[in-house]
Amino acid sequence: MHAASNPAENENETRMSWLSLIINASADTAESLSDALFDLGALSVSIEDAQAGTEAEQPIFGEPGEPTDVVWSDSNVVALFEADSDIPAILAQVAEQTGVAIAHHKVEQVAEQDWVRMTQAQFDPIQISERLWITPTWHQPPDPKAINLQLDPGLAFGTGSHPTTRLCLRWLDKNLHNGETLLDYGCGSGILAIAAVKLGAGKTTGIDIDPQAIVASKQNAEQNNVTADFRLPDSILNEQFDVVLANILTNPLKVLAPLLAGATRSGGRIALSGVLQEQAEEVMAIYQQWFDLAPTVFDEGWACISGTRKA
Repeated sequence: MHAASNPAENENETRMSWLSLIINASADTAESLSDALFDLGALSVSIEDAQAGTEAEQPIFGEPGEPTDVVWSDSNVVALFEADSDIPAILAQVAEQTGVAIAHHKVEQVAEQDWVRMTQAQFDPIQISERLWITPTWHQPPDPKAINLQLDPGLAFGTGSHPTTRLCLRWLDKNLHNGETLLDYGCGSGILAIAAVKLGAGKTTGIDIDPQAIVASKQNAEQNNVTADFRLPDSILNEQFDVVLANILTNPLKVLAPLLAGATRSGGRIALSGVLQEQAEEVMAIYQQWFDLAPTVFDEGWACISGTRKA
């Protein structure tokens, strides 16, 4: 007699799982441990703040083109391995390769999950203003009568969840006049340019130094049934616009100030974000030579600086 098999048990037997090896490390050892774990077959490795979620959490910011070498003083190096990996042997080899004595580590089992569905669950529709929403393509618009931007997490920065993006979108919603020409410098996903067109902008141009951002912006514009010109920053210097947006970071904004001011027509307006609240004064000090600045708006420690181009 043969025992009947249980389909649920068979499914569990064939379901894949992984092992997550978490090694506590200092700033001096995290990178070498990460490299060694990759060499020994890790499927992925990340370095995380061991104090994340506590009062000792340490935010680290880097500027585009200026990568930071700073690593958290108390880090966790997290490596994903196949379920049948020999973790004690891997730890011994890591210690031998790096010369690091591994004092604290733990191993966790990671079950197979529907990663797509889990990822989608993290991105719900975002209400920017009374009439403006950002809605992922897998969601029905909460308010079909509103202006809905269809945008999925993808190749480039800018899904609307970050305060700097929200600040710029709210500024557009309040200040953009119908038919105005607009430049989105550092367009990322194209979200600001796309929103501008839907809010009534005329000729709209998005510029980014990253070719992948241009690809993402064009795809997002097509998805939203809007027309905008997205391109690399080759031929922009001879053009002027009614409105200039730049949601980048402080150092690029300081360097690009003459270019962005030159791209704004006399009487035109500019809105800048990507600036931490404590950095706002130094950015304003530069731009006020070209612009009459409005009161700065803040959201979660980030600033939106705006103004009107002097004659």
